[in-house]
Amino acid sequence: MTVSDSDVAIIGMVCRFPGADSVDRFWDVLREGRETLTRYDDEQLLVAGVPAERLADPRYVKAGQTIPDVDLFDSELFQFTHDEAEILDPQHRIFLECALEALERAGYDPDRTEGHIGVYAGAGMNTYLLHNLGERYRAASSVDHYRLMLANDKDFLATRVSYKLNLRGPSININTACSTSLVAVHTACLGLLSGECDLALVGAVHLGLPGHGYQYQEGMIFSPDGHCRAFDAEAQGTVIGSGAGVVVLKRLKEAIADGDFIHAVIKGSAVNNDGSHKTGYTAPSITGQAEVIADAQEVARVDPDGIGYVEAHGTGTALGDPIEVAALTEAFRHGTDRTGYCALGSVKTNIGHLDTAAGMAGLIKTALMLEHRTLVPSLHFTSPNPDIDFAASPFFINTQTTEWPAGDGPRRAGVSSFGIGGTNAHVVLEEPPARAAAPHGRERELLVLSARSEDGLRRTTTALARHLKQHPDLELGTVAQTLGLGRRAYSHRLALVARSTRDAAMALAIGDEERLRQGVAGRDPHAPVLVLTGAGADEADSAELYRAVPAYKAAVHACAAALGQAGDTEALLAEASRRSAFVHEYALATTLLAWGVEPAGLAAAGTGLAVAAALSEALPLADALALADGTEPARVAVPRLPVRSPRTGRWMTEDESRQAAAWTGDGDLPDLDALVAGTGGSTFRLVPGDGGPAGLAHLLTLAAQQWVLGAKLDFAALHEGGEPRRAPLPTRPFERRRHWVEPGGHVRARAPQTSDRLIARFDPEDPRQNIERVTDYLVEEIGRVLGGRHLAALDTNLFDLGLDSLVLIEVVAKLGEELDFAVPATAFVEFPTIRTFVDNLAELMGFAPGTDTDAHPLDGRTSRRAQRAAARQGGTA
Repeated sequence: MTVSDSDVAIIGMVCRFPGADSVDRFWDVLREGRETLTRYDDEQLLVAGVPAERLADPRYVKAGQTIPDVDLFDSELFQFTHDEAEILDPQHRIFLECALEALERAGYDPDRTEGHIGVYAGAGMNTYLLHNLGERYRAASSVDHYRLMLANDKDFLATRVSYKLNLRGPSININTACSTSLVAVHTACLGLLSGECDLALVGAVHLGLPGHGYQYQEGMIFSPDGHCRAFDAEAQGTVIGSGAGVVVLKRLKEAIADGDFIHAVIKGSAVNNDGSHKTGYTAPSITGQAEVIADAQEVARVDPDGIGYVEAHGTGTALGDPIEVAALTEAFRHGTDRTGYCALGSVKTNIGHLDTAAGMAGLIKTALMLEHRTLVPSLHFTSPNPDIDFAASPFFINTQTTEWPAGDGPRRAGVSSFGIGGTNAHVVLEEPPARAAAPHGRERELLVLSARSEDGLRRTTTALARHLKQHPDLELGTVAQTLGLGRRAYSHRLALVARSTRDAAMALAIGDEERLRQGVAGRDPHAPVLVLTGAGADEADSAELYRAVPAYKAAVHACAAALGQAGDTEALLAEASRRSAFVHEYALATTLLAWGVEPAGLAAAGTGLAVAAALSEALPLADALALADGTEPARVAVPRLPVRSPRTGRWMTEDESRQAAAWTGDGDLPDLDALVAGTGGSTFRLVPGDGGPAGLAHLLTLAAQQWVLGAKLDFAALHEGGEPRRAPLPTRPFERRRHWVEPGGHVRARAPQTSDRLIARFDPEDPRQNIERVTDYLVEEIGRVLGGRHLAALDTNLFDLGLDSLVLIEVVAKLGEELDFAVPATAFVEFPTIRTFVDNLAELMGFAPGTDTDAHPLDGRTSRRAQRAAARQGGTA
């Protein structure tokens, strides 16, 4: 297979389609030839708000292609308040979740990815604003109008993803109706090939509300019975569906070099417009479609004779289907006279027409077919549309799942998407290059999982255990790299050192408490203290680490060079001496430091003191090695890390650390427990005190213990020396809550009457009470905005809670109405905590406490409402 500089790889795919909330389930739908149409009875439709008279109309089709749980969203993950989330277009919510999931499926954490990540995205018409937020919009203030615009306009889809995920490549909205997502793919490829970005998130979303049934009208595009029969004689239209799809793209050569999992390759693409060469604005054009298909094949440098499948736009309309086949035939006739060799199909027969996301559904379907080398059926085809001459064309309708036969070259396919208004797009795909066999990895690997809650971690663990059980041939190092490098680390953590994929699946499935390390990052605010005992290691353990861990090997070489034994490192590790014990413990410690473990200090005894001297840079490495052999140093520098003295059981002072005697001998302390007592945090020993194994498994377990407690491990360093490899693994389940405005609901109330306002309860003689009343009001109002969460403290920076200036401007405006006072709109920007804000407001309004008072009214307390909220939730305000 030839790799061109213009080739682009699809390295990640995510979808939420009707009947398929994942790519794996979507493949099941396609492979099994299923239609995902949902039928509704009258009771369901009446509850959904469909009028009874409409249900009685025989033209009303009681069916739809929908996706579930559109009212649910993981708002906390993306730092939205409840108020912000419930007015945010659900299309934006769905796309945000899909975008993050796509990056994780590709194995990339945006915070640790070099280069620029671009976003190319489109959304359908915002029916949530139309059906659910209309009343709120009409009653809104100017501030609310602005917030509603930011939350609902298509213009902010791509840039919101870039902002929330911290992506700094191009962020571009694409809107060309039904061809949106393929035009986005074309534009993203241009961005990658021009160097504007190094990864590209590409996709589209469409959500039609209320989504329960539709009105059939003869001559329009909708099917009278809910079925899409593309290219069939009985075809009468399509079914509009809801869904979202996102792919991650990367230049192919770099994807291969970086060990990415490649689903398919984009060889070329093209975009054009029909102009006025058609019967009307919404009509299709043979000329426009034929030209864009031929252009894409030319860009891809692919002969049509080598294309074995085309995913058609395939809407199942009596007019559109014949035009599409005629255009395809015209384009293919530039390079072949063959007939009946190329399969043709339409995913709309499975999941309906997803409008802006339709092209993404076709692209993901075709990429899966190429990945699995399988042709899947186009449904509801029995006899051809009489206006289509398939016998004279290169095409046939594939109606069963079958192996995609190999030809003289790689398997290739085309994907078409044509938008109302005439913007056409076509993409040429090729099967992925053969993936090189995974090299033999280390004997042990560290797997890490995290989530934002205990339940989330449990579900994440269960999903991975199931996946590994189903895919036992997955190379364990690939799994470890994907989890370590391609996932964000959250507070609730689990780590496992495993021997094989089967071993990992079993340990995760049964919850092996002896091997699974779990913790909550940040629960212990103290960094750990590293305990150095100078204990030696078994020769086999040292040899294993020397072979498997480059950082350990480099440290051993550094010691050998310092001793003048650069050519005899094996003997250095094999000898039974204090010097050998030093080398082993020093190499273990420097490896953990290179992997990102940051100890608060060192507690050392015996030869471990010499190791501490080297690690803290109190002594050069050569002098520290001499100290391990009993040679007292001539000069000692102040250590860069605190060191606990075995003589005193306390941290060395600067003067003490400069004395050579402080680094020799163990003093009179009876044991290590006495040495580490009172260090103020957790401790961990590099070498087991019981003489147990101290090889690779032990080192990785030490790293696991520190990671679950919050250490920021450098997984690139941890996997140094191995070939980069990634694989699509289950991502953590979202922790969603309901954020939904019912149609006609949640209209903003009128401003309170003067007698009900907060100002009416002010006491001019009691400024302290006034301050408390304002504080209580703000705690309640901000808690409401946060979706019922209470404030941790009055000194909490409100912007750290995910609030933005627009939300706080609205809070200020409401407070101004309550106080009948022009509170500065941007006051929270300058005074971002409730305490400082109220202090400033008290001065502005003239009810600040006098300077002769004993204490501030809010000192040492939270508001009464915050205290009550904390009591109800079992927390501390």
